[in-house]
Amino acid sequence: MKKIYVFDFDGTLTTRDTLLQFILYVWGRRTFCVGLLCYSPLLVLMKLGVYPNWKAKQKVFAHFFKGMTLEKFNDWGRRFAESAHHLLREKGLEMLRQAQAEGSEVVIVSASIDNWVQPFFTGQSGIPEVKVLGTQVEVENGRLTGRFLTKNCYGQEKVNRMLVLYPNRSEYKLIAFGDSRGDKEMLAFADEAYYKPFRV
Repeated sequence: MKKIYVFDFDGTLTTRDTLLQFILYVWGRRTFCVGLLCYSPLLVLMKLGVYPNWKAKQKVFAHFFKGMTLEKFNDWGRRFAESAHHLLREKGLEMLRQAQAEGSEVVIVSASIDNWVQPFFTGQSGIPEVKVLGTQVEVENGRLTGRFLTKNCYGQEKVNRMLVLYPNRSEYKLIAFGDSRGDKEMLAFADEAYYKPFRV
């Protein structure tokens, strides 16, 4: 039976949340801090579970990136990935390589945005080239609207996205790796599930 390895990105393969790191990289510490301060009440409500995760995330994302050209956003994504290899957990990368070496398929399923997650996995600098299923941004006339084109790839949406790509569930064994509430459904859906597996 075919094996598919599916990995969460933020916190599982990385040591930090890359949305915050990406904003910090693009805008610098002062703009980053002022922007997050503006949305701190919403972020607290989100953590308490009384405000939807995706809404809070989209509002913060729009604050920093609405109106930016897609070309510029993609360029920032590539540059960020090139500069942030230190955020990747080596044990996680070893598992990616091992899965590929045995001929299995490997997928990253992340709530983070495709545009900066995919550039981490281009086969350069010893990092395997793998598929990425992430949250996608809406673009109109070449510029980001600040809204998401897809549902935030979090919770049940991770399972939904996997089923779109691999609909015949009985035909493969799924091995999943995650570290947070957003991975709960994906881990439950898997044949083998590993929670916070790459921590030192």
